[in-house]
Amino acid sequence: MITISQAAQGHFRELLSQQPEGTNIRVFVVNPGMANAECGVSYCPADSLEPTDTTLPFEGFDAVVDAQSAPFLEAAEIDFVEQDLGSQLTLKAPNAKARKVDDDAPLIERVEYMIQTEINPQLASHGGQVMVAEITDDGFAILQFGGGCNGCSMVDVTLKEGIEKQLLEEFPNELNGVRDVTEHSRGEHSYY
Repeated sequence: MITISQAAQGHFRELLSQQPEGTNIRVFVVNPGMANAECGVSYCPADSLEPTDTTLPFEGFDAVVDAQSAPFLEAAEIDFVEQDLGSQLTLKAPNAKARKVDDDAPLIERVEYMIQTEINPQLASHGGQVMVAEITDDGFAILQFGGGCNGCSMVDVTLKEGIEKQLLEEFPNELNGVRDVTEHSRGEHSYY
């Protein structure tokens, strides 16, 4: 479920050595499955364990994950990087904003998962996002843009050269293209 690098394990062992006996770490997701999901790590005293928690053993400590966060921490990675200007603990959880879907899930769920985990993070730098409205019987993903993408002069390029290429590459025998149903109106929210 969670990979913790050797450097991060050493960092946690050092921090935990200064805590009361039996303290471990808790890895969690706030707002799991939402666009504003955030991952975190905190101390987990022995008396705060819940019966539904998952305990992952590491050398010298355990990582504890609550039942609600567990599906969203699939394939998560924790690392500790030391640099000239200081050190940093990094937590990458590609499934925090959208629960991983099975390979045999309906096409619309797999497309939505890809949009949430790969495409929307790219659009977020412009204050935009996209969602799947439907998948037509003839294999077209009908998309609805929002935020800074609504009214953006580059939305056609983003749609055809970015999103469509990615989706057709990922779902070559299932999708035939994408269509935008957004009624674009320029405004203060638009990215130019």
